[in-house]
Amino acid sequence: MRTVNTVLVLGLLLFTGQAFAASADVDWDMEPMDPDLGDMPSLQRGAALFTNFCMGCHSLKFQRYERTADDIGIPHDVALRNLVLSGQQIGALMETAMPPAQAKNWFGAPPPDLTMVARVRGPEWIYNMLKTFYMDESRPFGVNNKVFENIGMPHALITLQGTPTEVCEGAKVVDILDGETGVLDPDGEVIVEPDCSEIAVDGSGLYDEDEYDQAIYDIANFLYYMGDPSRAERESLGWWVLGFLLVLFVISSFLNREYWRAIH
Repeated sequence: MRTVNTVLVLGLLLFTGQAFAASADVDWDMEPMDPDLGDMPSLQRGAALFTNFCMGCHSLKFQRYERTADDIGIPHDVALRNLVLSGQQIGALMETAMPPAQAKNWFGAPPPDLTMVARVRGPEWIYNMLKTFYMDESRPFGVNNKVFENIGMPHALITLQGTPTEVCEGAKVVDILDGETGVLDPDGEVIVEPDCSEIAVDGSGLYDEDEYDQAIYDIANFLYYMGDPSRAERESLGWWVLGFLLVLFVISSFLNREYWRAIH
């Protein structure tokens, strides 16, 4: 019994540690995102969006096109036409066509592989990161991000979302007593740090707000699958195992009763 309790405590500590690790260094009230590996249309849309908008820079080199197509229900001929965009074969690894040397020149370092990003950061982090880009002329690519501050990449989905702009509350005031710039709240009191927690989109994107939210959900859901492709199969098999153990427990209970009856 003591061993079982120790295992449970260690498991809870490990789960808590993973949860904190996934949400560390994020100064943002993130919206919840509940992945669904049983939603095949979502996974298929996410695969199409990722290969068309993200895979020019980011690879998924620990996964193959064929395995991905089989898992999310895409026929091989359809996958070859719509997902395999770099002349590779269906059995090839999902690598980007961007040469590492050029990527280093353009970005300072090659863009990271994203096969395991959902396991490291969590699908909720991915969803909110894709939702919180905003224009920032001080950054090399003209954009910044609320979840990933000073992000070193362009907003790849800007044509879908439209132009996002940071909205700061308060009226700007210059030369406040000690020369510091600040803002005034509606009551006329000085606030040094403006509230810039809102992002407004100008409506120039191909998608409206709900469609864009669905698109980034699909991408996050797809990357959640990518981090552990056997998760759905393993969880489905787990129910059969639990059912078998339950039947075995019932049979063992009756057998135990018969043994003790013979002893007494």
